[in-house]
Amino acid sequence: MLLPHQAVTWQPPAGICSDAVAIHGYKCQEFEVRTDDGYILSVQRIPQGRAGGGGKNRQPVLLQHGVLVDGMTWLLNSPQQSLAMVLADNGFDVWISNTRGTRFSRRHLTLDPRHPQYWDWTWDDLVNHDLPSVMDLVFGYSGQKIHYVGHSLGTLMALASLSEGKHVDKMRSVALLSPIAYLSHMTTVLGAVSAKVFVGEITKLFGLAEFNPKGEPVANFLKVVCADPIVNCYDLLTALTGKNCCLNASTVELFLRNEPQSTSTKNLVHLAQTVRNGILSKYDFGNAKFNLEHYGESTPPVYDLTKIPRDLPLFLSYGGRDALSDVKDVETLLDSLKFHNIQKMHVQYIKDYAHADFIMGINAKEVVYDEVIAFFRGS
Repeated sequence: MLLPHQAVTWQPPAGICSDAVAIHGYKCQEFEVRTDDGYILSVQRIPQGRAGGGGKNRQPVLLQHGVLVDGMTWLLNSPQQSLAMVLADNGFDVWISNTRGTRFSRRHLTLDPRHPQYWDWTWDDLVNHDLPSVMDLVFGYSGQKIHYVGHSLGTLMALASLSEGKHVDKMRSVALLSPIAYLSHMTTVLGAVSAKVFVGEITKLFGLAEFNPKGEPVANFLKVVCADPIVNCYDLLTALTGKNCCLNASTVELFLRNEPQSTSTKNLVHLAQTVRNGILSKYDFGNAKFNLEHYGESTPPVYDLTKIPRDLPLFLSYGGRDALSDVKDVETLLDSLKFHNIQKMHVQYIKDYAHADFIMGINAKEVVYDEVIAFFRGS
């Protein structure tokens, strides 16, 4: 793995900086960092707000997106409404991560994304390889502990990592927007039907390679799922995330032009296992022998969230209409954190919010981001 000070800055012909940040008058830097298993990830940095005022004491914030999207998801609204730029304008040093397999992070030292071997990973690997590499990059440049913001799968990555005692020394605080750890009560019809299909039929449909939402195999898969009379695919965003209250139509259009992004089919199988099993554990290889080979035990180890350090500042914000991060599942997560230092934890419940409102809501700055900024400043 490249050490933080060896990370390479690069300027691709087009990228998140040029497409979504610099056009609004912000300075933006593109980085690449190599994971210890050979993946080359794209990372963006907005070192200061439009008014300038950059300096060494600006606290770093790392933004980690969810599944089937990339770092662009933080930049789809106007600068006054997009979290990355709101943070920059409020004096933070903003870093945006892009996990393996997304459009700007599709390189590897030896593997080609056209071949199945490139896609042999799950979110366990994002926890073990991607997150440490990006954390080291940010920490190496800033020399300061990092505020972390995760949305959806980005929250799961942080929770799993912290439960194993990783990165605790590098994190100043953690904000979890629409947190997912338990998925037993997921009410998204499309997701629930898909999860059942993924568990039983996935290798027949795709093998264990790329799940490209814009490709023909996935389109055919969606046709099968959408044939189910209980699934309304005319509004895919609502079918997947719940009824979002506060999205601008032009933002949704921009979202659909940029997203969704590829992930590994194996990653979605792992998420489907979480839906089916009701526990948060490492990937289940399907039989005791394979699990024994990988883990030294016949069943996958469980991520024990009660082991998250109790004095680490945590901010959790969840919505009453969120079909992915269901209220009952968030309550299970909160129960696992019931012994957390009450002075170090802030919980926000927003009755009308669904999954996408947290990153694209036109009022998210006033409802969520201002609270996050206040939390960071008090941490």
